Amino acid sequence: MTLLIVGLIFFLAGALALRRNASLSLYARILRLGGLALALIGLLSASIVQIGAGEIGVQVLYGSVQNNVLPSGLHFINPLMDVQRMDIKTQNYTMSAVRNEGAKEGDDAIRVLSADGLEVVIDLTVLYKVVPSSAPDILRQTGIDYTDKIVRPLTRTKIRDNAVYYDAVSLFSTKRDEFQARITKSIEDDFHHRGLLLEQILIRNITLPQSVKTSIEQKITAEQDAQKMQFVLQKERQEAERKRVEAQGISDYQRIISESLTDRQLQYESIKAQLEIAKSPNAKVIVMGKGSTPVILDAKGQ
Repeated sequence: MTLLIVGLIFFLAGALALRRNASLSLYARILRLGGLALALIGLLSASIVQIGAGEIGVQVLYGSVQNNVLPSGLHFINPLMDVQRMDIKTQNYTMSAVRNEGAKEGDDAIRVLSADGLEVVIDLTVLYKVVPSSAPDILRQTGIDYTDKIVRPLTRTKIRDNAVYYDAVSLFSTKRDEFQARITKSIEDDFHHRGLLLEQILIRNITLPQSVKTSIEQKITAEQDAQKMQFVLQKERQEAERKRVEAQGISDYQRIISESLTDRQLQYESIKAQLEIAKSPNAKVIVMGKGSTPVILDAKGQ
């Protein structure tokens, strides 16, 4: 558009110079031709627009947003049109308590009150993109800064509105997936009404108050100690059962031996033992007394 205006200025200047001074006709013609060439180049460049991949073009004529959208590629348009390019790729907006990790500097995490009145800090990322057919409405009603006007405030408000239905520990543990699904549904509907498509809500971290974290750690420690004691008791019961079985086995053995031994069996076993003693180099003389017990004399002592 700039070349078109400059070319028209040069063309008019050449025509005016030719009218006032005929001696400058040569220079006037050069000026007019140069201006005409610049105007044609400017007209051609203003009539051709290229939209990059992952973008769309919204046409604006003197402040009036047109409804037709230019997809990616090369297009011939009215040279008076101004084309506003808008990104339709997936975008992310992160709100984090860690400095320089989120879209805003410093601590930008969402602080909410749970059902039990405790303050919980939530870090999350919103994945979203512009609906191409709704781009003119977004530009007309919101502008290109829709992230600050829609995505950020709406997400933070919905997080706070839905967190009050859960207590702090449930948000951190058992109800985390349910909470994420609930806020996704809530935000998805509002985004849709404003021309945005919510792809996913990613809860990155939920931080509980220090007092709650201490109570949870103590509870976990107590549960671990109880499980350890159960293991010890089970081991002791198994050991007691083993000893009982062993004692029962010994008792049964002794009872069986006691019932099976007779006087003749005992006399036979005694004779066998005496023969073994007699063969020993440490005992040479065996004197049998009146009783059944032999007297063994050690030959080394003589």
